[in-house]
Amino acid sequence: MAIYLVRHGESVSNAARIVQLPDVRLSPAGIHQAERLARRLADAGIARILSSDLPRAVMTADALHAATRAPVTLDPGLQERNYGDVRGTPYASLCVDIFAADYEPPGGETWADFHARVDAAWARVLATTAATSGNLAVVTHGLVCQAVLERHLDAPPGDAPVWGNTALTIVDGTPPRRVRLLASTAHLDVGPSGGAV
Repeated sequence: MAIYLVRHGESVSNAARIVQLPDVRLSPAGIHQAERLARRLADAGIARILSSDLPRAVMTADALHAATRAPVTLDPGLQERNYGDVRGTPYASLCVDIFAADYEPPGGETWADFHARVDAAWARVLATTAATSGNLAVVTHGLVCQAVLERHLDAPPGDAPVWGNTALTIVDGTPPRRVRLLASTAHLDVGPSGGAV
C-alpha cells in the first residue's frame, strides 16, 4: 500500500500570482495538468481519494476519480493555510513575506494553528490508509504537502522540494513512511502521444 500525495493543478490565482481565495478554480492549464496526472495514475491501484474541499483540489480529485473510479471523500482539514485578509492580494503588492516563520495573517491562521490542523488531517489520512484495500490518493495544497513532509515523513535529505502544480509524492503506507518519489511533475513533460517532449 502507498499514499499518493498530490498538489492540485494550476488555479486561476496561481497563474495570476495572487494569494488564493477559497473559491478559486483550476485554470485551463490546471485542468490539463490534472488530466495528465490522472492518466499517470490510472493504473496505480488507487482505491480511494481524500481531497481538500477547496474547488481547485476538488477539480483535481475529480480528474483522478474519472481515471480510477475511486470514490472521493472531502476533508476540510486538508485545505491550504488560511491567509485571511491577505487573500486576493497580488504577490507583487505584498509588503511582507507571508511564508516567514513569524508571519501571522490578519484574520487568518497562525503557523501553529495551521500545523495543528494539518497534523489532525494527516492522522485521518493514516486511519483511512489502514482501512483501504489498495492505494490512497490525497489531493491537497503546497503548504500542506510541505508540512506533511517536514513533520510526518521519512524524507530524503536535501533542499526543500518545489511543489509544482500536480506534484506527486509517493509514500509507503506503513511506518516509517519512507518517501519513494518526491514532488514529481514528470507527467507534465509527456506529449499527447505519450512520448517525452
